[in-house]
Amino acid sequence: MGFIGIALSALADEVVFRANAPKQVIAGRPFQLSYTVNQRSRDLRAPEFTDFDVLSGPYTSTSSSTSFVNGKRSSSFEQTYTYTLMATKEGTFTIGPATVKVDGENIQSNGVRIQVLPADQPQQTQQPTQSTRNNQNNQSTQSASSQAASSENLFVRTIASKTRVHEQEALMITYKLYFANVDVAQLTNNTKLPEFTGFLKQDLEQGEIQTELEHYNGRNYQTAVLYRTILYPQHSGDIKIDPANFEAVLRVQVQQRARSIFDDFFGSYTNVTKMLTAPGVTIHVSPLPTGKPAGFSGGVGHFTLTPSISQTEIQANEAVTIKLDISGSGNMKLLKTPAIDWPEGFEPYDPKVTNNFKTTTSGVSGTKSIEYLAIPRSAGEYTIPAVNFSYFDIDSKAYKTLSTPEYTIRVKRGAGESSAISDQPSVVSYTQKEDIKQLGSDIRYIDTKAPKTTNQKSQITNYNLIWLWYVIPLIIAIVLLIVLRKQIQEASDLTRMKYKRANKVAQKRLKAASAALKANDSNTFYAAIESAAWTYLSDRLSIPTADLNKENIASILRQKGVSEALIKEVMDVLSTAEFARYAPTTDHTMDDLYTATTNLINNLEDQKI
Repeated sequence: MGFIGIALSALADEVVFRANAPKQVIAGRPFQLSYTVNQRSRDLRAPEFTDFDVLSGPYTSTSSSTSFVNGKRSSSFEQTYTYTLMATKEGTFTIGPATVKVDGENIQSNGVRIQVLPADQPQQTQQPTQSTRNNQNNQSTQSASSQAASSENLFVRTIASKTRVHEQEALMITYKLYFANVDVAQLTNNTKLPEFTGFLKQDLEQGEIQTELEHYNGRNYQTAVLYRTILYPQHSGDIKIDPANFEAVLRVQVQQRARSIFDDFFGSYTNVTKMLTAPGVTIHVSPLPTGKPAGFSGGVGHFTLTPSISQTEIQANEAVTIKLDISGSGNMKLLKTPAIDWPEGFEPYDPKVTNNFKTTTSGVSGTKSIEYLAIPRSAGEYTIPAVNFSYFDIDSKAYKTLSTPEYTIRVKRGAGESSAISDQPSVVSYTQKEDIKQLGSDIRYIDTKAPKTTNQKSQITNYNLIWLWYVIPLIIAIVLLIVLRKQIQEASDLTRMKYKRANKVAQKRLKAASAALKANDSNTFYAAIESAAWTYLSDRLSIPTADLNKENIASILRQKGVSEALIKEVMDVLSTAEFARYAPTTDHTMDDLYTATTNLINNLEDQKI
């Protein structure tokens, strides 16, 4: 009855029939192809093995198991058909599905795709001399291990996806381990990677190390990817990436005299560490071509722009939202936020930026979503100009500009707003409305007492006091009018306002950076430092956000007669701030960066620019 129960349980399961084979094989070497079904089957019909020789098979084997967990019985059954095949030529081939019968029904398996690598080319060997034979007879464990792990059997390659790129164009650096006839037990944490100076770096997630076959330089190796990173070059010229070091633990057989038959049969092994050096590589970086569009802010890659607006007919004092989605792949994290030229009468707020990025082997891709919010304060019809986003396209090697449409917004008078207020956009009411409050009773009692007489001197004094009550408020009003007019003139000059507030805003951000430094919050610190430097230069040099880049900053500083040494200090601080934020291996500590940024702002304050 027990066997009947197991059979009924197996029949109740879904039939699974699967083919399994290696993804890569070597021409001339045998390998196994197996078909496994989870129920009893018969009449296996295999496909034609056109590109392979059948050395043996099919061999049939079965296995079953029964287990009891918490009083519940479960069982499993597998039937396997195994072929031994050998590839006759290199290439990529597909073996079609096989079929079996289960309870009279034909069940089909999946097909398999196999890459056949060429056979190893014969290695040139030299005849050993007499001195070499003597040395071989006296080899120690260390010499035997080093011979097994020679540079031909074990090495690490530095693979650059491309060695000729433009500024800000992504490339991938891969460190790959190759080994043959060597037993690599493990890789230690004693790894030294280069600093990648001159690049912004974005590491790729490294899961569990997997090995696969690869034919390289006429020989087949087991390979494993040790480390991968995406790099963005920050300047033109030849940038050298230094060598990297990795430490491997090898399992090596010890060559020694056997003391018993068991030593001779089983052999003896030991673990040996070996330092592997991956060579450096030089990346040739071309500058971006001349003729940059006005809206270019450093974007390099492939991008699309999708605009939208919340509504085009609203009431005064209601918010309107414009959203821009910049999607694609490239230096997404360095894209500047485009600016919207809001019409007069709109009160804009700081845009909200949401980044949804992922890092793949082709670079950083995703979407940068920007929401702009503004509130119209008066009724009328307004036009919001188009927003331009320019970037350098990698495929066409040319600049491209993406634009939003012009939006026309009709603003109606808000609820409760007086109809006397003009509908013209230039008229804005700043009147503060207050309810009238009753201060006392409507009827006052009449004083029936006779007035007291006063002398002439007292009357003159009273007249003088009366005049002072008129003159003093008039003088105060004139003074206030002069002060307010001066403030209005200064407020209308946005460039001058930004110039005057540059240091104040920078010091506020530096204060936030100092607090993050004390809390050892590196992310907040680097963001505050970078914001302080860029915002200060934008306000101090009157550069719009859309045109804010290193080239424009350096050009304006030279026009204003700033020394090359100070310009270099500005470029170093901006580059270091970007490196520190996106490249965790930077040499600069947070203390050094804070001091350098503070000194830079103080030095620029001393300049008459």
